[in-house]
Amino acid sequence: MGKHGFMTPKAISNRIKSKGLQKLKFYCQMCEKQCRDENGFKCHTMSESHQRQLLLFGENSKKYLDDFSMDFKNEYVKLLKHRFNGRRVLANHVYQEYIADREHIHMNSTKWTTLTGFVTWLGRKGICKVDETEKGWFVTYIDRDPEAASKKEKKTKMAADDEERQERILMDQIERARAHTTDTGPSTSTELERADSEEKVVFAMPKPLGSVKKVEINLGKNALKAADRAARDGDDMSDTMSTVSSKSSSSRGSSRGNEKKRSAIEELMAENEAGKKRKKKKDSWVSEGIVVKIITKDLGKDYFKAKGVIEEVFDTYGVKVKLLKLGKKIKLDQSHLETVIPQVGREVLVLNGAYEGGRAVLDKMNVDKFTVDVTMRSGPFKGRSVRDIPYEDVSKLHCND
Repeated sequence: MGKHGFMTPKAISNRIKSKGLQKLKFYCQMCEKQCRDENGFKCHTMSESHQRQLLLFGENSKKYLDDFSMDFKNEYVKLLKHRFNGRRVLANHVYQEYIADREHIHMNSTKWTTLTGFVTWLGRKGICKVDETEKGWFVTYIDRDPEAASKKEKKTKMAADDEERQERILMDQIERARAHTTDTGPSTSTELERADSEEKVVFAMPKPLGSVKKVEINLGKNALKAADRAARDGDDMSDTMSTVSSKSSSSRGSSRGNEKKRSAIEELMAENEAGKKRKKKKDSWVSEGIVVKIITKDLGKDYFKAKGVIEEVFDTYGVKVKLLKLGKKIKLDQSHLETVIPQVGREVLVLNGAYEGGRAVLDKMNVDKFTVDVTMRSGPFKGRSVRDIPYEDVSKLHCND
């Protein structure tokens, strides 16, 4: 085996050392060469190939700098678009995944000196939505592809049309059932009234179901036989009457059972209510104008359990909260907040579920089940009483007065 062979201990050691990421200050972007230490980087800068690359860079430095910057931007945005799919994510987290590739464009070869400067540039250009929190800079990719935007809009419209169509069909069924009930009208009992107090009251009795046989007993030679025959006929007649009476009593019982059954309107409303309870909830519950409580301790004692009003919602989960006592405005994530349940009789906003966006009045708090009962005050379900809504699905509405 030769002195400088591929499988010599020295060659194996060099390959092990070259694995993974090395120090950024020992990387030459023009030559795309990574050095392991300061001595190796010094030797590389004195080499003839590096000197030739420096001459090329000196002829048109702005062009090279712009090319490296655009390559860095394109790869970063591509990773943000495809890996995170438009989600709000920490900018440094995306950068760490980007530099995991050894062949990436290094930031020291671009026009941006820091990641903060690069992120703010993305926000100014409208490529991403950026916001700063106590955890750092967050970015959200803005997909401006017209095909993707039209597809998303079409999907949202189809979902809304389907929901409206189901609601319209249900309301038509309820109207038809209500009209049918109004036309027939339930039978009601009235008092007995007589125009003339001396007039006789006549009751019309219903006709018998079967004709009663007239029994004649002839006290002749066969008097005993005739009497026995008449007794048998009487027994048959009594059996017939008992059967008829049992049928009539059973029919009356069944009619009472039918009266106890729910009407068609109630059944439709109950079915609609059950369908709404099965409706899938959203991940985001924050909404403008509601009172929330801060539950994170990272902001200090002054902010922990402080109440505020949401003035603005951005990026689905981010909010701008104005504190009620301190008067300060801060940006928070919905994971740092919780809803506020007011006193009975105060107005609340339904944040999730079937009645999302509707205003209601708090009727009762079920402390053992962590739910509330409300009465809707707006929307198509105005006046309806809704029971057992979880605490996290309603919150107190802020009153300006």
